[in-house]
Amino acid sequence: MTTTPVPVRHPAALTARVHGLGRVGWLLAAGVVVLLVVLVGAIVLGTSGLAPGTAIAVIAKRLLGVDLGTSWSAISEAIVMELRLPRVLTAMVVGAGLAVAGATFQGLLRNPLADPYVLGTASGAAFGAALAVILPVHGLLFEFGLLHGLAFAGALLSVTVVYNLSRISSLSPLTSLLLTGYAVSSLLAAGLAMAMYLSGTALRQIFAYLMGGFDGSTWMRLAVAAPLIVGGSILIMLRARALNGFLLGEEAAAHLGVDVRRERAILLALASLVTAAGVAVAGLIGFVGLVVPHLVRLLVGPNARLVLPISALYGASLLAVADVIARLLGGLPVGVVTAIIGAPFFLALLRRTRTGYEL
Repeated sequence: MTTTPVPVRHPAALTARVHGLGRVGWLLAAGVVVLLVVLVGAIVLGTSGLAPGTAIAVIAKRLLGVDLGTSWSAISEAIVMELRLPRVLTAMVVGAGLAVAGATFQGLLRNPLADPYVLGTASGAAFGAALAVILPVHGLLFEFGLLHGLAFAGALLSVTVVYNLSRISSLSPLTSLLLTGYAVSSLLAAGLAMAMYLSGTALRQIFAYLMGGFDGSTWMRLAVAAPLIVGGSILIMLRARALNGFLLGEEAAAHLGVDVRRERAILLALASLVTAAGVAVAGLIGFVGLVVPHLVRLLVGPNARLVLPISALYGASLLAVADVIARLLGGLPVGVVTAIIGAPFFLALLRRTRTGYEL
Protein backbone atom coordinates (compact mmCIF):
# COMPACT_ATOMS: atom_id res chain seq x y z
CA MET A 1 0.00 0.00 0.00
CA THR A 2 1.38 3.38 -1.02
CA THR A 3 0.84 6.52 0.92
CA THR A 4 0.82 10.05 -0.34
CA PRO A 5 3.54 12.12 1.29
CA VAL A 6 2.32 15.06 3.28
CA PRO A 7 3.95 18.31 2.15
CA VAL A 8 5.98 19.93 4.87
CA ARG A 9 6.41 23.68 4.94
CA HIS A 10 9.86 25.06 5.47
CA PRO A 11 10.30 26.31 9.08
CA ALA A 12 11.45 29.70 7.79
CA ALA A 13 8.27 30.07 5.73
CA LEU A 14 6.12 29.15 8.74
CA THR A 15 8.01 31.62 10.92
CA ALA A 16 7.61 34.40 8.34
CA ARG A 17 3.88 33.70 8.08
CA VAL A 18 3.40 33.75 11.85
CA HIS A 19 5.36 36.98 12.10
CA GLY A 20 3.25 38.46 9.30
CA LEU A 21 0.00 37.49 11.03
CA GLY A 22 1.37 38.85 14.28
CA ARG A 23 2.11 42.18 12.64
CA VAL A 24 -1.41 42.34 11.19
CA GLY A 25 -2.89 41.55 14.61
CA TRP A 26 -0.83 44.26 16.25
CA LEU A 27 -1.82 46.77 13.56
CA LEU A 28 -5.51 45.97 13.97
CA ALA A 29 -5.34 46.13 17.77
CA ALA A 30 -3.35 49.37 17.65
CA GLY A 31 -5.80 50.79 15.13
CA VAL A 32 -8.76 50.13 17.42
CA VAL A 33 -6.96 51.63 20.43
CA VAL A 34 -5.90 54.70 18.46
CA LEU A 35 -9.44 55.12 17.16
CA LEU A 36 -10.90 55.07 20.69
CA VAL A 37 -8.25 57.47 22.01
CA VAL A 38 -8.85 59.84 19.10
CA LEU A 39 -12.62 59.63 19.64
CA VAL A 40 -12.35 60.73 23.27
CA GLY A 41 -9.60 63.27 22.57
CA ALA A 42 -11.52 64.86 19.70
CA ILE A 43 -14.60 65.27 21.92
CA VAL A 44 -12.60 66.71 24.82
CA LEU A 45 -10.42 69.16 22.89
CA GLY A 46 -11.90 72.43 21.72
CA THR A 47 -12.57 76.03 22.68
CA SER A 48 -14.85 74.83 25.48
CA GLY A 49 -12.73 72.40 27.47
CA LEU A 50 -14.22 69.19 28.83
CA ALA A 51 -12.74 66.65 31.22
CA PRO A 52 -12.21 63.23 29.61
CA GLY A 53 -14.19 61.60 32.41
CA THR A 54 -17.15 63.86 31.74
CA ALA A 55 -17.14 63.13 28.02
CA ILE A 56 -16.92 59.37 28.62
CA ALA A 57 -19.68 59.49 31.26
CA VAL A 58 -22.03 61.43 28.96
CA ILE A 59 -21.47 59.02 26.05
CA ALA A 60 -21.85 55.98 28.30
CA LYS A 61 -25.11 57.28 29.76
CA ARG A 62 -26.71 58.60 26.56
CA LEU A 63 -25.64 55.89 24.13
CA LEU A 64 -25.12 52.79 26.30
CA GLY A 65 -27.40 53.48 29.25
CA VAL A 66 -24.51 52.95 31.69
CA ASP A 67 -24.28 55.32 34.66
CA LEU A 68 -20.66 55.88 35.70
CA GLY A 69 -21.64 57.99 38.71
CA THR A 70 -20.30 61.24 37.26
CA SER A 71 -22.41 64.40 37.21
CA TRP A 72 -22.32 67.01 34.46
CA SER A 73 -24.09 70.17 33.42
CA ALA A 74 -26.67 70.48 30.66
CA ILE A 75 -24.23 72.63 28.68
CA SER A 76 -21.55 69.90 28.81
CA GLU A 77 -24.07 67.32 27.64
CA ALA A 78 -25.16 69.54 24.75
CA ILE A 79 -21.53 70.13 23.70
CA VAL A 80 -20.82 66.40 23.67
CA MET A 81 -24.04 65.05 22.15
CA GLU A 82 -25.13 67.81 19.79
CA LEU A 83 -21.89 69.43 18.66
CA ARG A 84 -18.78 67.31 19.00
CA LEU A 85 -19.89 63.68 18.87
CA PRO A 86 -21.74 63.92 15.53
CA ARG A 87 -18.84 65.94 14.12
CA VAL A 88 -16.19 63.45 15.25
CA LEU A 89 -18.19 60.43 14.09
CA THR A 90 -18.79 62.08 10.71
CA ALA A 91 -15.06 62.75 10.33
CA MET A 92 -14.26 59.14 11.20
CA VAL A 93 -16.83 57.69 8.82
CA VAL A 94 -15.69 59.93 5.96
CA GLY A 95 -12.01 59.22 6.68
CA ALA A 96 -12.61 55.46 6.67
CA GLY A 97 -14.57 55.70 3.43
CA LEU A 98 -11.96 57.81 1.64
CA ALA A 99 -9.18 55.42 2.70
CA VAL A 100 -11.14 52.39 1.44
CA ALA A 101 -11.97 54.17 -1.82
CA GLY A 102 -8.32 55.13 -2.30
CA ALA A 103 -7.16 51.56 -1.69
CA THR A 104 -9.76 50.33 -4.18
CA PHE A 105 -8.69 52.75 -6.91
CA GLN A 106 -5.02 51.99 -6.33
CA GLY A 107 -5.57 48.24 -6.55
CA LEU A 108 -7.97 48.43 -9.48
CA LEU A 109 -5.68 50.66 -11.56
CA ARG A 110 -2.44 49.18 -10.16
CA ASN A 111 -1.19 52.68 -9.50
CA PRO A 112 -0.08 54.18 -6.15
CA LEU A 113 -1.25 57.66 -7.18
CA ALA A 114 -4.83 56.61 -7.87
CA ASP A 115 -6.81 58.50 -5.26
CA PRO A 116 -10.34 59.98 -5.25
CA TYR A 117 -8.83 63.46 -5.23
CA VAL A 118 -6.19 62.89 -7.95
CA LEU A 119 -8.55 60.96 -10.22
CA GLY A 120 -11.12 63.73 -10.19
CA THR A 121 -13.71 61.53 -8.47
CA ALA A 122 -14.02 63.93 -5.53
CA SER A 123 -14.20 66.91 -7.89
CA GLY A 124 -16.98 65.21 -9.84
CA ALA A 125 -18.87 64.59 -6.62
CA ALA A 126 -18.38 68.22 -5.57
CA PHE A 127 -19.67 69.42 -8.94
CA GLY A 128 -22.76 67.23 -8.57
CA ALA A 129 -23.30 68.52 -5.03
CA ALA A 130 -22.95 72.10 -6.27
CA LEU A 131 -25.61 71.48 -8.89
CA ALA A 132 -27.89 70.12 -6.18
CA VAL A 133 -27.32 73.26 -4.09
CA ILE A 134 -28.33 75.71 -6.85
CA LEU A 135 -31.47 73.76 -7.79
CA PRO A 136 -34.67 74.99 -6.10
CA VAL A 137 -35.08 71.88 -3.95
CA HIS A 138 -34.76 71.95 -0.16
CA GLY A 139 -35.68 69.99 2.93
CA LEU A 140 -35.63 66.22 3.25
CA LEU A 141 -35.74 65.65 -0.52
CA PHE A 142 -32.49 67.62 -0.83
CA GLU A 143 -30.73 65.89 2.07
CA PHE A 144 -31.90 62.34 1.36
CA GLY A 145 -32.01 62.23 -2.45
CA LEU A 146 -30.87 65.04 -4.66
CA LEU A 147 -27.59 65.90 -2.93
CA HIS A 148 -26.20 62.35 -2.73
CA GLY A 149 -27.69 61.32 -6.07
CA LEU A 150 -26.06 64.10 -8.07
CA ALA A 151 -22.80 63.75 -6.13
CA PHE A 152 -22.71 60.03 -6.97
CA ALA A 153 -23.50 60.69 -10.64
CA GLY A 154 -20.72 63.28 -10.86
CA ALA A 155 -18.19 61.00 -9.14
CA LEU A 156 -19.03 57.97 -11.27
CA LEU A 157 -18.96 59.96 -14.51
CA SER A 158 -15.59 61.55 -13.75
CA VAL A 159 -13.83 58.33 -12.74
CA THR A 160 -15.24 56.51 -15.78
CA VAL A 161 -13.97 59.22 -18.12
CA VAL A 162 -10.51 59.29 -16.49
CA TYR A 163 -10.23 55.50 -16.52
CA ASN A 164 -11.25 55.07 -20.16
CA LEU A 165 -9.20 57.98 -21.51
CA SER A 166 -6.04 57.02 -19.61
CA ARG A 167 -6.20 53.46 -21.03
CA ILE A 168 -6.19 54.55 -24.68
CA SER A 169 -3.27 56.97 -24.31
CA SER A 170 0.15 56.05 -25.74
CA LEU A 171 1.89 57.54 -22.70
CA SER A 172 3.08 55.53 -19.71
CA PRO A 173 0.28 54.46 -17.31
CA LEU A 174 1.44 56.86 -14.60
CA THR A 175 1.77 59.89 -16.89
CA SER A 176 -1.48 59.10 -18.65
CA LEU A 177 -3.41 58.78 -15.39
CA LEU A 178 -2.03 62.02 -13.96
CA LEU A 179 -2.59 64.07 -17.12
CA THR A 180 -6.08 62.71 -17.68
CA GLY A 181 -7.03 63.27 -14.05
CA TYR A 182 -5.68 66.81 -14.22
CA ALA A 183 -7.59 67.57 -17.43
CA VAL A 184 -10.89 66.22 -16.10
CA SER A 185 -10.39 68.01 -12.77
CA SER A 186 -9.74 71.28 -14.62
CA LEU A 187 -12.95 70.85 -16.59
CA LEU A 188 -14.87 70.15 -13.39
CA ALA A 189 -13.27 73.19 -11.76
CA ALA A 190 -14.66 75.30 -14.59
CA GLY A 191 -18.08 73.77 -13.97
CA LEU A 192 -17.79 74.53 -10.25
CA ALA A 193 -16.84 78.12 -11.04
CA MET A 194 -19.92 78.46 -13.22
CA ALA A 195 -22.09 76.93 -10.49
CA MET A 196 -20.66 79.43 -7.99
CA TYR A 197 -21.38 82.27 -10.43
CA LEU A 198 -25.01 81.18 -10.74
CA SER A 199 -25.50 80.21 -7.11
CA GLY A 200 -26.53 83.58 -5.67
CA THR A 201 -27.24 83.14 -1.95
CA ALA A 202 -25.96 79.52 -2.03
CA LEU A 203 -22.39 80.65 -2.76
CA ARG A 204 -21.28 80.13 0.83
CA GLN A 205 -22.45 76.50 0.84
CA ILE A 206 -20.65 75.71 -2.44
CA PHE A 207 -17.51 77.40 -1.16
CA ALA A 208 -17.70 75.20 1.95
CA TYR A 209 -17.71 72.13 -0.31
CA LEU A 210 -14.53 73.34 -1.98
CA MET A 211 -12.72 73.90 1.32
CA GLY A 212 -13.89 70.72 3.05
CA GLY A 213 -14.89 70.54 6.69
CA PHE A 214 -17.33 69.30 9.30
CA ASP A 215 -18.78 72.54 10.66
CA GLY A 216 -22.27 71.62 9.48
CA SER A 217 -22.23 68.07 10.84
CA THR A 218 -25.50 66.91 12.37
CA TRP A 219 -27.00 63.60 13.41
CA MET A 220 -29.36 63.71 10.42
CA ARG A 221 -26.55 64.23 7.90
CA LEU A 222 -24.56 61.45 9.54
CA ALA A 223 -27.61 59.16 9.39
CA VAL A 224 -27.84 59.77 5.64
CA ALA A 225 -24.15 59.46 4.77
CA ALA A 226 -23.05 56.67 7.15
CA PRO A 227 -25.11 53.84 5.60
CA LEU A 228 -23.82 54.74 2.13
CA ILE A 229 -20.19 54.98 3.21
CA VAL A 230 -20.16 52.02 5.60
CA GLY A 231 -22.30 49.86 3.35
CA GLY A 232 -20.24 50.66 0.26
CA SER A 233 -16.99 50.02 2.13
CA ILE A 234 -18.22 46.64 3.41
CA LEU A 235 -19.30 45.61 -0.09
CA ILE A 236 -15.83 46.54 -1.38
CA MET A 237 -14.21 44.45 1.35
CA LEU A 238 -16.39 41.50 0.38
CA ARG A 239 -14.94 41.77 -3.14
CA ALA A 240 -11.34 41.72 -1.90
CA ARG A 241 -10.67 38.53 -3.86
CA ALA A 242 -11.54 40.23 -7.14
CA LEU A 243 -9.43 43.24 -6.19
CA ASN A 244 -6.50 40.93 -5.48
CA GLY A 245 -6.98 39.49 -8.96
CA PHE A 246 -6.71 42.93 -10.52
CA LEU A 247 -3.34 43.39 -8.78
CA LEU A 248 -1.99 40.69 -11.11
CA GLY A 249 -3.40 42.35 -14.22
CA GLU A 250 -6.72 41.92 -16.00
CA GLU A 251 -5.61 38.87 -18.02
CA ALA A 252 -4.35 37.08 -14.92
CA ALA A 253 -7.54 38.03 -13.07
CA ALA A 254 -9.65 36.52 -15.87
CA HIS A 255 -7.62 33.29 -15.67
CA LEU A 256 -8.37 33.18 -11.93
CA GLY A 257 -12.10 33.24 -12.67
CA VAL A 258 -12.76 36.94 -12.09
CA ASP A 259 -15.39 38.48 -14.36
CA VAL A 260 -13.19 41.43 -15.22
CA ARG A 261 -15.76 43.73 -16.81
CA ARG A 262 -18.41 43.15 -14.17
CA GLU A 263 -16.09 43.37 -11.16
CA ARG A 264 -14.36 46.46 -12.52
CA ALA A 265 -17.70 48.21 -13.01
CA ILE A 266 -18.93 47.18 -9.55
CA LEU A 267 -15.73 48.27 -7.77
CA LEU A 268 -15.62 51.60 -9.62
CA ALA A 269 -19.28 52.22 -8.76
CA LEU A 270 -18.85 51.31 -5.08
CA ALA A 271 -15.70 53.42 -4.66
CA SER A 272 -17.45 56.33 -6.40
CA LEU A 273 -20.51 55.94 -4.15
CA VAL A 274 -18.35 56.01 -1.00
CA THR A 275 -16.46 59.07 -2.26
CA ALA A 276 -19.65 60.88 -3.29
CA ALA A 277 -21.31 60.31 0.08
CA GLY A 278 -18.21 61.63 1.84
CA VAL A 279 -18.03 64.72 -0.37
CA ALA A 280 -21.76 65.38 0.05
CA VAL A 281 -21.43 65.58 3.82
CA ALA A 282 -17.89 67.02 4.17
CA GLY A 283 -16.84 68.61 0.88
CA LEU A 284 -13.50 68.16 -0.89
CA ILE A 285 -10.92 66.56 1.40
CA GLY A 286 -7.85 65.32 -0.37
CA PHE A 287 -4.95 62.92 0.20
CA VAL A 288 -6.55 60.69 2.86
CA GLY A 289 -7.17 58.05 0.21
CA LEU A 290 -3.60 58.42 -1.04
CA VAL A 291 -1.52 58.45 2.14
CA VAL A 292 -3.24 55.86 4.34
CA PRO A 293 -3.55 52.89 1.91
CA HIS A 294 0.02 53.36 0.68
CA LEU A 295 1.48 53.30 4.20
CA VAL A 296 -0.67 50.32 5.17
CA ARG A 297 0.45 48.46 2.05
CA LEU A 298 4.08 49.04 2.98
CA LEU A 299 3.42 47.39 6.36
CA VAL A 300 1.20 44.42 5.45
CA GLY A 301 1.74 43.88 1.74
CA PRO A 302 -0.72 44.15 -1.17
CA ASN A 303 -3.41 41.71 0.05
CA ALA A 304 -6.68 43.64 -0.18
CA ARG A 305 -8.24 41.49 2.56
CA LEU A 306 -5.82 43.17 4.98
CA VAL A 307 -5.26 46.55 3.34
CA LEU A 308 -8.94 47.55 3.19
CA PRO A 309 -9.98 47.11 6.86
CA ILE A 310 -6.69 48.43 8.25
CA SER A 311 -6.87 51.45 5.95
CA ALA A 312 -10.41 52.13 7.17
CA LEU A 313 -9.26 52.17 10.80
CA TYR A 314 -6.33 54.51 10.30
CA GLY A 315 -8.15 56.68 7.75
CA ALA A 316 -10.86 57.33 10.34
CA SER A 317 -8.27 58.32 12.95
CA LEU A 318 -6.28 60.51 10.55
CA LEU A 319 -9.25 62.60 9.44
CA ALA A 320 -10.55 62.97 13.01
CA VAL A 321 -7.11 64.22 14.09
CA ALA A 322 -7.00 66.60 11.12
CA ASP A 323 -10.40 67.97 12.17
CA VAL A 324 -9.15 68.55 15.73
CA ILE A 325 -6.11 70.40 14.38
CA ALA A 326 -8.38 72.51 12.18
CA ARG A 327 -10.58 73.38 15.15
CA LEU A 328 -7.67 74.28 17.41
CA LEU A 329 -6.26 76.56 14.69
CA GLY A 330 -9.39 78.68 14.75
CA GLY A 331 -11.71 76.89 12.35
CA LEU A 332 -9.26 76.25 9.53
CA PRO A 333 -10.80 74.13 6.72
CA VAL A 334 -9.97 70.47 7.17
CA GLY A 335 -9.06 70.19 3.50
CA VAL A 336 -6.20 72.61 4.12
CA VAL A 337 -4.82 70.45 6.94
CA THR A 338 -4.96 67.23 4.91
CA ALA A 339 -3.33 69.01 1.96
CA ILE A 340 -0.45 70.14 4.18
CA ILE A 341 -0.01 66.54 5.32
CA GLY A 342 -0.60 64.85 1.97
CA ALA A 343 0.99 67.12 -0.64
CA PRO A 344 4.62 66.49 0.45
CA PHE A 345 3.84 62.76 0.62
CA PHE A 346 2.38 62.92 -2.90
CA LEU A 347 5.49 64.67 -4.26
CA ALA A 348 7.79 62.15 -2.57
CA LEU A 349 5.76 59.27 -3.96
CA LEU A 350 5.76 60.81 -7.43
CA ARG A 351 9.53 61.15 -7.28
CA ARG A 352 9.96 57.49 -6.38
CA THR A 353 7.51 56.28 -9.01
CA ARG A 354 8.91 56.11 -12.53
CA THR A 355 7.19 54.44 -15.47
CA GLY A 356 5.21 51.84 -13.56
CA TYR A 357 4.31 50.46 -10.22
CA GLU A 358 3.68 46.98 -8.92
CA LEU A 359 1.43 46.81 -5.89
